[in-house]
Amino acid sequence: MCGIIGILSQNDNVVPHIMDGLKLLEYRGYDSAGLAVLDERGMLDRRRASGKITVLAEKLAASPISGKVGIGHTRWATHGPATEANAHPLATPKVAVVHNGIIENYLDLKNELTRQGHVFESQTDSEVAARLMHRHLEEGLSPEEATVEVLGRLEGAFSLVFLFAGRDDLLIGARRGSPLAVGYGEGLLCLGSDALAVGPYAQKITYLEDDDWVVLSGGGASIRDGLGRQVERASAPVDPNFQMNLGKSGYRHFMLKEMCEQPQVVGDTLSALLDGPAGRLALPELPMPLASASRLNIVACGTSYYAAMVGKYWIEGLAKMPVDVDLASEFRYRGPVLDPAGVSVLISQSGETADTLAALRHCRAEGQKILSIVNVKDSSLSREADGRLLTMAGPEFGVASTKAFTAQLTILAALAINLGSQRGLLGEAEQQRLVRLLLETPAHMAEVLAKARAIELLAKNIIAPSRDVLYLGRGPTYPLALEGALKLKELSYIHAEGYAAGEIKHGPIALVDESVPVVVIAPTDPLFPKIMSNLEVVRARGGQVVFMGDQRGRDRLNSDPAGAVVLSQVDPFVAPIVYALPVQLLAYHAAVFKGTDVDQPRNLAKSVTVE
Repeated sequence: MCGIIGILSQNDNVVPHIMDGLKLLEYRGYDSAGLAVLDERGMLDRRRASGKITVLAEKLAASPISGKVGIGHTRWATHGPATEANAHPLATPKVAVVHNGIIENYLDLKNELTRQGHVFESQTDSEVAARLMHRHLEEGLSPEEATVEVLGRLEGAFSLVFLFAGRDDLLIGARRGSPLAVGYGEGLLCLGSDALAVGPYAQKITYLEDDDWVVLSGGGASIRDGLGRQVERASAPVDPNFQMNLGKSGYRHFMLKEMCEQPQVVGDTLSALLDGPAGRLALPELPMPLASASRLNIVACGTSYYAAMVGKYWIEGLAKMPVDVDLASEFRYRGPVLDPAGVSVLISQSGETADTLAALRHCRAEGQKILSIVNVKDSSLSREADGRLLTMAGPEFGVASTKAFTAQLTILAALAINLGSQRGLLGEAEQQRLVRLLLETPAHMAEVLAKARAIELLAKNIIAPSRDVLYLGRGPTYPLALEGALKLKELSYIHAEGYAAGEIKHGPIALVDESVPVVVIAPTDPLFPKIMSNLEVVRARGGQVVFMGDQRGRDRLNSDPAGAVVLSQVDPFVAPIVYALPVQLLAYHAAVFKGTDVDQPRNLAKSVTVE
């Protein structure tokens, strides 16, 4: 969603730093950008642009601004289209604001302010925060006093940063349901949506908690809670290798770089779970009776939801533990019946996904113990859970998740082995076999990457020219069919659908003709004969079959498919992790041939921090 950065410097012009921070926030997805500073007279000076940050940079080059305090923003449009008038910062003569989130009662506030003579210049919900602040400043309140009044009127989930005319020694930030971090650097203080925004300038970072607000001034950072009391929040040092992870390292796109990092990421995630030379899985001590839980409720959104679906197959298969999997956006609205003896597992790459956090809080209110699977250790999801399992994917800049997905699968596979062992269903020999299969997975993934050229040609010749594509899978590869279709839609804007292959005769077969490629994800496993029957049904209707499987399976086809990705044979247990890569590569190369923005697809945001 929207990205925020604010910098208060003792000496430097902050504009170059804000622009650098905005570039680091591009991965979140956006359609306009802007910044505001106080000039040498203490007056607000803004530059805003619809479109990419390069357009904003051109405006700055044509009409430079400078100042020692300023705020910046990348906007993902919600209320009002992506125009310059709706771009942040939004401002009055007294105050400018940047906002991430949704102010749910903005219409009531806007009508109230309009009746009092305030004239709104945008179609956004965010402008009411600036207008409210302006009104209280005109009434003679200090910025700190006005902040208390403004926060007391706003409903919804948001993070806000205010810049005040005439106060080059002050920034005020606040959060409620949307993340905001404070960075402490040499000669400066900063605020940002996440660690990536402030990391280049900070030696340590503090994450605000819900309803916190913070005053940055020459004297430092003073944090207040929702009751106005001054509080201390824990800080953490910034990783000294932070900068090393930020570039494309010579790759054409962040997504390509992140796909190629997956063998390393899976290996790193496994290494964190292994008990030294013994080679046994040793999950962190979790403050919950996980193995004796009556059932697991796994809740997630998007790609993380598909990882959860694979995890259900693994956990029920190895540990014989009942597992429910829910979309976080639907979960609490269906009135779920939660067993007091159950445990809820929440999965998110960012740890800030609004629907997933709301699901966590619903489960907490129902008395559930919470386990998070998350990639950002200091995120809200990580901090609010009773226990956590960290994926070691590192920063993921591509909006379409790749390495975070396979890291989540790795964690879920390890969790299934661990639960099966604790419940007495896996003997020592079988545990060692499964762990060994996981340890061999990075090598299999590297072999897939070596076949990237063949996948590229298949994408160019069959997938990219198509208007519609179907994906089929059975068992644990059914969620991969859903993920493959999602990736193709996200990246190339080709309509795609994923189905359980056995469902093809229950409606989707009506879509099949000679113009429709059907990607069949079919490793040689116990369900292979079944999916081959489904493949023949497609072939009989003239569908273009694209086969993803191993040589053994390829040899069992009755005739040549329209295209094939032939992989090394792997054990069915690890097939979902290995086969995720060709599914990703196929979507990536189709998008490249269509000329879409692979790293920042239209209309999408990396972390959906509003409902």
